[in-house]
Amino acid sequence: MATSAMRRLSRRRLPRAPFGNRRATTSTIPGLNRLGIPVAVLALSVALAGCAGTGTSVRTVDAARPAAGGANGASAAAPATTQAMPGRTSADNEASAPAQLPGLGPKTLAEIPANARQAVLVTGRSRNSSDSKVVLYQRTDAGWEPGASWPAHDARNGWTDDHHLNDLRSPIGVFTLTDAGGRLPDPGTKLPYYQSQGFTVSGTGFKGEPLAGSFDYVIAINYNREPGTSPLDWTRPLGSAKGGGVWLHVDHGGPTHACVSLEKKHMEELLRTLQPAQHPVIVMGDAESLKR
Repeated sequence: MATSAMRRLSRRRLPRAPFGNRRATTSTIPGLNRLGIPVAVLALSVALAGCAGTGTSVRTVDAARPAAGGANGASAAAPATTQAMPGRTSADNEASAPAQLPGLGPKTLAEIPANARQAVLVTGRSRNSSDSKVVLYQRTDAGWEPGASWPAHDARNGWTDDHHLNDLRSPIGVFTLTDAGGRLPDPGTKLPYYQSQGFTVSGTGFKGEPLAGSFDYVIAINYNREPGTSPLDWTRPLGSAKGGGVWLHVDHGGPTHACVSLEKKHMEELLRTLQPAQHPVIVMGDAESLKR
């Protein structure tokens, strides 16, 4: 009897362990150090940032201020006539997985913080193109779901992995969005909003187009800047040679120095949609680079 019982036990199949969840990789922002540059240099910061193009001049009137905005036990032996259930396929697993942001490769996806629930995806036409498309995404239990889609401009020479001041390229990467501002009053954003006449701009762009009104609304892209400050703040944690003052701002009908620009009505919509509690990010670069 003992021998017979042991043989039956040896034929039992142990339950299979479930697959483990992959942990999302978060990106970190470099250490931040204030440079203590006076307010008078704010005009220079915007001019050098080149958000608007050639001929840019910015009038700084005052310092920007934020505005009021079954069980595991063994089962009985099944009859010989029972039909086996089909196994789960990799296609089934993919179908049930949360939707990812489209067009992004593993390297880019790994840079998106785990707590991000809103993403502005900027996809450039090519490495050297100043034309882009912007799609706003919201993360739900089902994954990333697309919302509004708008045409946009990026830098005159396209994109780069190693942005430097005045290289006329937009930086590729994933950056947080924490602060907004502009020459006009707060349109109803939940982001901290800094209204200032320091966002006044004049001159012409690369195509001779007027730049006036380009900074009526801006959202600071946290590339080489200190989050939690006005977009006009001159602090450059990576040093001034690495550029800065990279914004989302109102489109003026031509390429930028490094920023991403949208039509005014789309900037207003974006400002009203982004929420600090959703930890919004911008994912930006040319299509091929984002596939990495």
